[in-house]
Amino acid sequence: MRYKNPVQTYSALLICVLLVVSVLVIYWPVQHFEFVDCDDTIYVTENRYIQRGMNLENLVWALTATDTANWHPLTWWSLMLDHTFYGLNAGGFHRTNVVFHMVSVLFLFLVMRRMTGEPGKSAFVAMVFALHPLNVESVAWVSERKNVLSAFLWIMTMWAYVSYVERPAFRRYLLVLLLFVFGLMAKPVLVTLPFVLLLIDYWPLRRFAPGDAVESSEHSVNEFERKRVRVLPFSRLIGEKLPFFCIAALSSVVTIYAANRGNALKSFDQFPLEGRTVNVFISYMEYLGKMIWPGNLTFFYPYRSEVSALQFWWAIGLFLSVTFCVLWVAKRYRYLPVGWLWYVGTMFPTIGVIQVGYQSMADRYAYIPLIGIFIIIAWGIPDLLSRMRHRKAVLAIASCCVIVALTISSHSQVQHWRDSRSVFQHALNVTTGNHMAYNGMGNVYLHHGDLERALVHYLEALRLRPDYAEARNNLGIVYITQGRNEDAVEQFRLAIKAKPDFAKTYNNMGIALALQGRIDDAIIQFRMALKIDPEYEGAKHNLSVTLSRKKD
Repeated sequence: MRYKNPVQTYSALLICVLLVVSVLVIYWPVQHFEFVDCDDTIYVTENRYIQRGMNLENLVWALTATDTANWHPLTWWSLMLDHTFYGLNAGGFHRTNVVFHMVSVLFLFLVMRRMTGEPGKSAFVAMVFALHPLNVESVAWVSERKNVLSAFLWIMTMWAYVSYVERPAFRRYLLVLLLFVFGLMAKPVLVTLPFVLLLIDYWPLRRFAPGDAVESSEHSVNEFERKRVRVLPFSRLIGEKLPFFCIAALSSVVTIYAANRGNALKSFDQFPLEGRTVNVFISYMEYLGKMIWPGNLTFFYPYRSEVSALQFWWAIGLFLSVTFCVLWVAKRYRYLPVGWLWYVGTMFPTIGVIQVGYQSMADRYAYIPLIGIFIIIAWGIPDLLSRMRHRKAVLAIASCCVIVALTISSHSQVQHWRDSRSVFQHALNVTTGNHMAYNGMGNVYLHHGDLERALVHYLEALRLRPDYAEARNNLGIVYITQGRNEDAVEQFRLAIKAKPDFAKTYNNMGIALALQGRIDDAIIQFRMALKIDPEYEGAKHNLSVTLSRKKD
């Protein structure tokens, strides 16, 4: 039986308590927040499958659903389960997100401590992950259940992998593989996890690194080195990950199919390769900038239409310089290439090479990738100050200052997620040309009966993006309410042209035509809506009423 130092055990327990308290301090208020009229409608409030709860039909639907241009059945099942317990009480859904984030924070600390034997540095990584304002979006937005759930499964896969490395056995290997598959079923971003497993083989597990390399000025022998983990040839380690890479490749194909079917995958005509390349390097640097100074965070960043040559070359120069430097010192400071390649590699699927949606970047995309940068900071700063007197005191004070600053910033950022008005108004305050925020604020005003302000915001959204089908549809609703049925029909026609499978627009077109007395045309529109969505209750009702008027 292995001896455990009680001091280390109690210190680890104390750190876990502090991590839990820190998460609750920041995220306790979200249980009183509302759903947000941006994706939450698709995921919960207008999703009939979620609201029917857990049954065989809905479980099967989740395996084939691409409503959100994603394939993530495990996310759908978790939302169904929440609805079973909480109904449409948004607080319950928010609490589940917080629990997933909290457990991920705890296991991130435990797995880093287990791999490195460095509880203090591991605690810093977990604490920054717990408190950073860039992660608020993932936790405080119900629709980002997929992000916190997949991150939880990502970290649990790492935990299982460490157990497998510690005591190799086929059943342990299968557990790692199973958790990985579950993670992909929560969000396909886990396609990069096999790459990360290879990185941690290099450091801190040291499964294929040269045995005489020195990691840092204060290198301590970790648990795996004490156990004399067997060093394997790189080819063996690749072979060990081959099933993971194959499953990841299959998941990538399914993801691209789902994005294409959901009309979210953008062509190179819409977003040329040159523009994507510019956006990639600038985004890599901007995420780091927001990590250091997390200001003006919002749910949607419009795609960059104009970027100066100086800004682009500065971004690509800095990116290549950092990459060269970390690889240059890789043998001496192994955590540097591991942390940097963790960040670059895990960010790659969402960085914009394959463009999905109209955003240039998103806070939620940094949730897992920035862990790599947190590792560099946690291990790199102590090495940088290795010759400083009173170094431990300085590091302790600096860490406390960072944690306090992150706590204050995150507490402020959380408040912007109270409700739809808070989310969209904040977005308008901190960004320009944000068509989604204008449409969202239009919905807020429409919901409160302020048609004039709703009209202004929808028109501005369409000025910024004329093919925005959702804004066209909403503008048509305003026109119907104002009695401008001909204008409404024109808006619905343009919305259908931009998005031919938009069932709501066909239904609304039918309403506008029926109000004009064009009963036969209205019936055609209602039937088109039902052809796209056979279970669309509103279209069924409207078709029934219209047929009754025709005495059919």
